[in-house]
Amino acid sequence: MLPLTDIEKTIRQDLRHNLIVNLLDGGFFGAALGFASFSTILPLFVASLTHSAILIGLVPAIHSVGWQLPQLFTAGHVSRLRRYKPHVMLMTIHERVPFLGIAVTALLIPTIGIKLGLFLTFLCLAWQGLGGGFTANAWISMISKIIPSDSRGTFFGGQSAVANILISVAAIGAGYLLESLASPLNFATCFLIASAFFTVSWFMLAQTREPVDTEKVIDENEPPFWHGAKRILKQDHNFDWFLATRFLAPFATLGFSFYILYALRRFELNPVTAGYLTASLTISQTVANIGMGWIGDRIGHRHMLILGSVAALISSMLAWFATSIAWFYPIFILAGIANVSIWTTGIAMMVNFGNEKDRPLYVGLAQTLTAPATIGAPLIGGLIVDLIGFQATFAISILISILMTIILFLLVRDPQKQLSIRSVGLLEDTAN
Repeated sequence: MLPLTDIEKTIRQDLRHNLIVNLLDGGFFGAALGFASFSTILPLFVASLTHSAILIGLVPAIHSVGWQLPQLFTAGHVSRLRRYKPHVMLMTIHERVPFLGIAVTALLIPTIGIKLGLFLTFLCLAWQGLGGGFTANAWISMISKIIPSDSRGTFFGGQSAVANILISVAAIGAGYLLESLASPLNFATCFLIASAFFTVSWFMLAQTREPVDTEKVIDENEPPFWHGAKRILKQDHNFDWFLATRFLAPFATLGFSFYILYALRRFELNPVTAGYLTASLTISQTVANIGMGWIGDRIGHRHMLILGSVAALISSMLAWFATSIAWFYPIFILAGIANVSIWTTGIAMMVNFGNEKDRPLYVGLAQTLTAPATIGAPLIGGLIVDLIGFQATFAISILISILMTIILFLLVRDPQKQLSIRSVGLLEDTAN
């Protein structure tokens, strides 16, 4: 084993502290999302203002695409940072403050009217999504720097698990708030509580200890980021196939965005049941995050991606055949497993491509190039729901899930295992 560098020694000394404060950050962030869920609470708020399936489907899509789209364009700047935390702390303000704006908008709906209320709501959602996007690459790079590579899957899974536990508790509380208070005060209260938890989360994140990387080699005349991006896409074919599955994922989960709306219109879903469905989603994600992160660190994250694509397939099939609201508990549980595979496992596998210098480019490519699918899938899904019906979106999810599973099984390989093989070969060549 090679001796640890000074930075690696510092990182390991601060590892316990960083694990605690970042788990707390994730926990309070999760509590906030329980009161302002992109899967249930925010779509229900928008559904109280409009019947358009396209607008309702845009709620999670705007969040996701805003988070993904800027990451490649920030990769060049992030890759030159010797310390990521200052950038993270400044940018993450913009993914937290907009919830306060949505709360104020909800309170003002009786005065400003529905059209202006919808406009301001989507303006805040766009602000929030882009705020997350300008934060994400630096945050992922910071976490990958302060958490050793053999523990990243476990950390990402553990943080997501803590977040989901608090999401599930908060979601049930949000359901009762929506039931007991008159609209729009009920939604405004949920969003105000979310804003408070986001603030506490920010202070937890601020406690992160990240050493300055004085050992990173930074070229004085750094070429434009697209030069490095083209090189990666041309040379790393395993990453290309991984990227293909990332692009397909929003279509494999196309029906997920409309589960709540489908249950609301066909089975007369009430707010309390919506809260319990959110809880079932987040509890399944909690268990999946812990298990899939830990197992992925040991046998490879590719296997967990395959598991997630199969879960997406079965979830969509159950939605197709659902005959009562009770069916939506296993539907949401399987959707939770699929979401963990796409987001948590996807990130854990993504950061294993490339070295420390190239990692922001890999992260940016994996996020930004899939953003068109992330925004396009719900738009297409909403259009299909309005013109044909919910069943067609479930059918598309089934077909794409099958394709995604085939690609993962036949063409994608775990990058960490490939790196280990190359390292062993390099050591043998050196010895000879």
